[in-house]
Amino acid sequence: MLCKTPLSKWDKGKKGDRVLKLEYVLPDEIEKRSFEIIESELGDRIIPDEIKPIVMRVIHTSADFDYYDNLCFSENAVKIALDAIRKGAVFVTDTNMAKSGINKTALEKLGCEAMCFMSDKDVAETARKNGTTRATASVDKAATLDKPVIYAVGNAPTALIRLYELIESGIFRPELIIGVPVGFVNVVQSKEMIMGSGVPYIVAKGRKGGSNIAAAICNALLYMAGGR
Repeated sequence: MLCKTPLSKWDKGKKGDRVLKLEYVLPDEIEKRSFEIIESELGDRIIPDEIKPIVMRVIHTSADFDYYDNLCFSENAVKIALDAIRKGAVFVTDTNMAKSGINKTALEKLGCEAMCFMSDKDVAETARKNGTTRATASVDKAATLDKPVIYAVGNAPTALIRLYELIESGIFRPELIIGVPVGFVNVVQSKEMIMGSGVPYIVAKGRKGGSNIAAAICNALLYMAGGR
């Protein structure tokens, strides 16, 4: 839809004009003010305390209140994730964008790492040889890590499908799967597979998600674990 004229106008002293009012907020207060606005707009919708920091940060990242309804948590998922983080978990992501979005200071403070194998030469070669996606080959590589793994998927449903296959075969069991790929092809189905896998999960049901959402969930968990 083309918008030929602005919905509101700057105040030029003309009677009847809608006036845009800017809110003056100090740089260090912007996030706090954003969370206050989110709280206000949630109204009487209640978020359980144990998941509230995650849901709030995802809404803050996306400005999308649908995540109030869409984010699903398996029983004790947050507690299990926090325990893994305090043991020095590795966050494996399916995009470098998600990896870049994870707070490096928080990772270092808690003795954790963030990894993405999508650009690795061995992953590319494995994917080519097996006729799979790099996301699938990345899951196979992550399965060889000797640390607790939190696997965050914000883009590739094939990563979730491969995670499910390795879980079912007993080869790989991440401490937590963050399943928030965005899109249309096999996105909904792959999320449902993870929700039935028996592994702790945080999943955004439906088509919505993205690398920014995956990173936001990782950061929320890191902050809850004491990384901030």
